[in-house]
Amino acid sequence: MAEAKTLPGLVIENSRSRASKPAMREKYLGIWETYSWSDYADQVAALALGLKAEGFGAGDKLAVIGDNRPRLYWAQLAAQALGGAAVPVYQDSIADELAYVIADADVSIIVAEDQEQVDKMLSIEDRLPQLKRIIFCDDRGLGDYKHSLLKSYDAVIEAGVAGDRSAYEEGVKALDPNAVAVMCYTSGTTGKPKGVMLSHANIVSAAEAFINVEEVRESDDFLSYLPMAWVGDATYSLGTSLLTGAACNCPEGPETLLRDLRELGPTGMLAAPRAWENFLSDIQVKAEDISGLKKFVFDRFHSAAIAAVQKQEEGKTLGICDRINLFLGELLVYSPIRDQLGLRRARWVYTGGAPLGPDTFRFFRAYGVNLKQVYGSTEISGLGSIQRDGEANPNSVGKPLEGIDLRIADNGEVQIKGANVFLGYYKNESASKEAFSDDGWFKTGDAGVIEASGELTIIDRAKDVGKLEDGSAFAPQFVENKLKYSPYITEAISFGNDRPSVCAMIAIDFNTVGKWAERRALPYTNYMDLSQKSEVLELIAEEIKGINRTLPEPLQVKRFLVLGKDFDADDSEITRTRKLRRGFIAEQYASVISAFYSGANNVDLRAEVTFEDGRKSHVDMNLKIQDAA
Repeated sequence: MAEAKTLPGLVIENSRSRASKPAMREKYLGIWETYSWSDYADQVAALALGLKAEGFGAGDKLAVIGDNRPRLYWAQLAAQALGGAAVPVYQDSIADELAYVIADADVSIIVAEDQEQVDKMLSIEDRLPQLKRIIFCDDRGLGDYKHSLLKSYDAVIEAGVAGDRSAYEEGVKALDPNAVAVMCYTSGTTGKPKGVMLSHANIVSAAEAFINVEEVRESDDFLSYLPMAWVGDATYSLGTSLLTGAACNCPEGPETLLRDLRELGPTGMLAAPRAWENFLSDIQVKAEDISGLKKFVFDRFHSAAIAAVQKQEEGKTLGICDRINLFLGELLVYSPIRDQLGLRRARWVYTGGAPLGPDTFRFFRAYGVNLKQVYGSTEISGLGSIQRDGEANPNSVGKPLEGIDLRIADNGEVQIKGANVFLGYYKNESASKEAFSDDGWFKTGDAGVIEASGELTIIDRAKDVGKLEDGSAFAPQFVENKLKYSPYITEAISFGNDRPSVCAMIAIDFNTVGKWAERRALPYTNYMDLSQKSEVLELIAEEIKGINRTLPEPLQVKRFLVLGKDFDADDSEITRTRKLRRGFIAEQYASVISAFYSGANNVDLRAEVTFEDGRKSHVDMNLKIQDAA
């Protein structure tokens, strides 16, 4: 294990011990460009010295915004090398969100990917009194911009190349591992996002705990595509990569992600539940399009795979017929599908950040994908517990990692203590104090149970767990995950606490339902038109009836409504990590909830729509409420 305990210190160590080994790749104009660890270290050093010439120093904050790019990772490390902190922000954030986070974090320098992000920053500059410089990486479209805040990345690098490299390395050596390295802002499900201060030691300890459990090799290839503002990316693309020497690979862009994934074939990958749900929907839709012998082969070996994984979960031994079916299925179905997904080389893949439905989890395990669950949060550097090989199951999130203590409080809340636990919330002492118990344990806000096996099971957010009127326990995420197993449902929110039954609002998957409609020559113009077609409403009704058969009777969805628009982070309905903002939704859709339980068959709804520049509009809808039971 490396001795250096700061992220820039690990960069220097890697440049000496594995100088020529690939450290990072970036796909640009269809070609993968490779940077060695020596190149990596040179870029970080030159940029740090260039930032120093700009007046950036200890305690200062640097924000990065854009898609995953080597230059944006190097900018974070350069800021840390000078004793400052990196503040990655979501690249799809609207202006108001950016203004709040950048101002709250006291950011003095922003490194922006391209013209789009520069325009966002310039539109809010009057709300950012601390801002001294905007550094742009891609100069396309910026040739005519004349603004005192703007400077090109290349110009900063050029100034830094002439700096004192030895003094820079001495400064890195003197860094305090317990100083703030990254400030990741919370998703803000219940209010304004808070700046979570994570030290070098926090991130390094979380990465060390991960590689003590999982086999991570120096030769591994990671796909770095998760938002840099999400803590999982900091622990994965920075901490784990720097500790092991594994290479990070940045896709050309969101629109080429699936193609680049298949082309690269990463050996390890972390993905949010939404990605696995999208993968599954795509497979299910393609399976519907085949017929004849291909359909027979797929259905037979799909059923065999699901039956086998269920037997394994129950601790049963697979019989000779099971093994023959799996062998043939591997040749004819499972391996080709893994190859299409880009997971042909993957030894391990993880899902985290939110619950993944058990049916979705079981599907990928059945097809030979070594999918496992990890539990964490921003405040614990993204890692608290993890499933080991041989212990993966859809109902738990594994055992605590080495060096991380976990307990269940008297109120059922999961609480954690360890070197990975954050330093506190930036400029928010009251929230920092409230986040810890009197004896120093971090209060996660999640309700959970530690099983006899030592594995942690997460029930739901503690504040969301309730009861129906008849006393039946009601965990909304359990119902919602069941609903999202349908390839035609992209999002769902359920209601039932202190009410007689469970009702749900459904957002269709526009692409999947659109393909379904096209195969039936069903015309439509937009999302609203498609979602309210009588044929689509019948399709969703049938899906919910099938899902209800897998739910306990008290938790079956009795009434539902198909929304005329998807939930959108720009409209504050979900966070940038696609977590439901339940309180906000309950307020905005109060008329729908009232109609559910009053027996109404229709409801008039005015939904607010927010554009990227902050302008707001609204959409009026008359929506049909349907009975499902």
